[in-house]
Amino acid sequence: MINLSQLYELNMNATLKNLSEIVAHANDLLYVKFKNINTIMGIMDKNLRKQGVHADAITIDCLALDKKIVIFIHDAKPDTVDIALGNKAGDIHACTTHAIGDISEAFMLHLMEASFTASAD
Repeated sequence: MINLSQLYELNMNATLKNLSEIVAHANDLLYVKFKNINTIMGIMDKNLRKQGVHADAITIDCLALDKKIVIFIHDAKPDTVDIALGNKAGDIHACTTHAIGDISEAFMLHLMEASFTASAD
């Protein structure tokens, strides 16, 4: 019998899975360095598609600071990701495109530190 977690693993896009693991590890490192910063990580692999957007996304929310990082993996651009910085309401303050190969734990940790620690100290 397959449980819900195993079913999700079977259906998850390989790129989304790899990037979500990188983000999760970077998030763990952020918490080790800054115990006062709590984040929530989310994966949007079906909701965007139901809305007609041909992309998956990983979100990292810092609710206390009302800041959010969204990593978009577009079907039409399989070698790049768009990273949007904004808030919970959906306002985007900056968006940049990066090669998927450039997204590492160190890159994500630096991005999260820059986004979530400036106001937290």
